[in-house]
Amino acid sequence: MRKWYLPLAVLGLGSLGALALTERGRQVLAWLNEQFEQAPDRFLNFNDAVQRELDRIQIALDRVAESLNAA
Repeated sequence: MRKWYLPLAVLGLGSLGALALTERGRQVLAWLNEQFEQAPDRFLNFNDAVQRELDRIQIALDRVAESLNAA
């Protein structure tokens, strides 16, 4: 595996260079930049949704525990 590090690094750097030098590559990089700028908002929305789901699961588990204690 060690003998592949240098060729993969050169290939990766060459690909990044090709992206930066071509018009289409610059468009892709601009699009990626826009997506990264929106990422924090999306993560916050995802975190809120996960928290709501965890709250619903906790309520359901509390109900199950109550029903088991009653029996």
